[in-house]
Amino acid sequence: MNIKEYEAALNEPLRHVTLTLLLDNNRILLAMKKRGFGVGKWNGVGGKTDLGESDLDAAIRETEEEIGVTPENLEKVCVINFYHPQNLDGKGLNQQVHVFIVRDWIGDPIETEEMKPQWFIFDDIPYKDMWWDDEIWFPIILSGSKVKASFMFDENENIIDQILEIVDEV
Repeated sequence: MNIKEYEAALNEPLRHVTLTLLLDNNRILLAMKKRGFGVGKWNGVGGKTDLGESDLDAAIRETEEEIGVTPENLEKVCVINFYHPQNLDGKGLNQQVHVFIVRDWIGDPIETEEMKPQWFIFDDIPYKDMWWDDEIWFPIILSGSKVKASFMFDENENIIDQILEIVDEV
């Protein structure tokens, strides 16, 4: 089954999730996930959008909760649909991730119970310790482009199908 076939068979909307990436010149702040989904992987900060909450408000709230900073002037640069038709409990773990870049924030990143932040220069992003798809779309958004994409994973988190489009607006 490919992405288009799977999308046509979906009966419910995708869960909205946010991901925020702090940038400082040629550095990116990633955080090691310490618990829950994605534990042991480097990623941006973020989480589920609550009922009645905008994706932008969720991105701000999650950044404050996970690394103790308040982002300002967020720029949406990417929307990615992630499809997990099979996972360990047999249910899909499908979500639409709204990715924001931030160059301005209040406060200094701190470690919390959920995340351990660390700065990386663009040339040293630890892709081997991240989600497989990050190596595909991170370089595109870090170069200044915007992306709409879909990725489908098998039960071992390997990409089995993908669609990626560089766009003017997300």
